[in-house]
Amino acid sequence: MPETSTKPYLIRAIYEWCTDNGFTPYIAVFVDANTSVPREFVKNNEIVLNVSFDATSGLDMGNEWISFSARFGGISRKIDVPIENVLAIYARENGQGMAFPVERSVPETQAATERENNPPPKLASVESEAPVTAPASQDHDDDEPTPPPISRIGARKPSLKVVK
Repeated sequence: MPETSTKPYLIRAIYEWCTDNGFTPYIAVFVDANTSVPREFVKNNEIVLNVSFDATSGLDMGNEWISFSARFGGISRKIDVPIENVLAIYARENGQGMAFPVERSVPETQAATERENNPPPKLASVESEAPVTAPASQDHDDDEPTPPPISRIGARKPSLKVVK
């Protein structure tokens, strides 16, 4: 019998830690054909989702999928994320959490289109890379802080950066 992955258990543990401490849990997700999210909020095949109790309805964090409903621009949308596509889970308030390696593969036609529409930036240093964030719920106050960015360079493992 194959060994069960620890990833879904670690995601649930960090989620519980966030909620127990009054923090807002966010997940960063690699978006591919198996991921059901509002595509208008996807940047560079990634999206950051607020998975707090207040922002979701019917949250189910299983061993294979994370499923819930969330409101985007006042419209309830069904979200389905394969556990294997979760890049990170972290607390919005302090950036503490855990990042995971994800096998990134997008169809060549989609990759070619994205290369044409979004040419790679000319980076002088790591700090000049733009962060990618998109909150799951758009119905909250505008004065809420933005979630900490997740920085990516080439094929490196995901890492979390605390922004104050």
